[in-house]
Amino acid sequence: MHIISFATRDSDWRKPRPGIILHKGDHDTGFRLDCEKLFDAADRPTNPLAWFDMDGRWFQQARETAAALVRDDKALAEANEKGWLVPARDPYWFAPVPRPGKLICVGLNYRDHAAESKMAIPENPVIFSKFSTCVIAPGEPVVLPRQSKQVDYEAELAVVIGRRAKNVPATRAYDYVLGYTAFNDVSARDFQFADGQWQRGKSCDTFAPMGQTIVTTDAIPDPHKLSIKLTLNGQTMQDSNTDQMIFGVPRLIEFLSESITLEPGDVIATGTPPGVGFARNPPVFLKDGDQMEVLIEGLGGLGNPVVEEKNA
Repeated sequence: MHIISFATRDSDWRKPRPGIILHKGDHDTGFRLDCEKLFDAADRPTNPLAWFDMDGRWFQQARETAAALVRDDKALAEANEKGWLVPARDPYWFAPVPRPGKLICVGLNYRDHAAESKMAIPENPVIFSKFSTCVIAPGEPVVLPRQSKQVDYEAELAVVIGRRAKNVPATRAYDYVLGYTAFNDVSARDFQFADGQWQRGKSCDTFAPMGQTIVTTDAIPDPHKLSIKLTLNGQTMQDSNTDQMIFGVPRLIEFLSESITLEPGDVIATGTPPGVGFARNPPVFLKDGDQMEVLIEGLGGLGNPVVEEKNA
């Protein structure tokens, strides 16, 4: 299942709502299921993150409805008559989790990236966060802060949590995963290194492109066997595989949930492979007019242009 957040011209474009792409075999039907339309306005969750709760009735009904529409052409036609479906050409896509409850990142989680950063292989996951206000959609511009001259890219696989998780053992970790999405951990290196900690340099506005969709775990049986790449203006800058991660998804969930309660709609970015700009010789930093694309096997592409702040 592929989950999106979207708006349409006939709605408040500032208020994303959840949707599911309807696939039949290898072919897209051309419709997205508008999950909100399955419920009366008064019966919809007040917290948008509740749509990502796999134990919640909203998610369960949306999933069951989508599956039924894919199986039954008559039900699909009836759903269209009821106004439950949105033609593929109509929606504007947001990041699939437009405002995560928590946006947790993992540093130095690929051996080669730790080496190119001239840092030791960590014994435990290195954890930091990004403010959720820096999340942007596929296609939206990454804005270079006027005070920074060293903005960098980082292709990452992100995990979207689908159940409240506390003290979860690694052996049960996948039970708490809704799915996966592509992520770009954009970083102002001059801020990051000058500050002596990473929060400001990682959390500038627009520094967390995410999407296009959340691909649920049934479609990604093993997140540790996925090609992961980043291209900059068509040139491949990062090219690796998630099997190179030091700490896999189960260990990350186990480690985090020991001290942090994970909740539906939280996002964990699992680290970046080698090839980042600051470690190149000479360094490569983002500039106005650049075009980035994160490509992860099974998840599709996440493309974003780069603009100077004055041009945003």
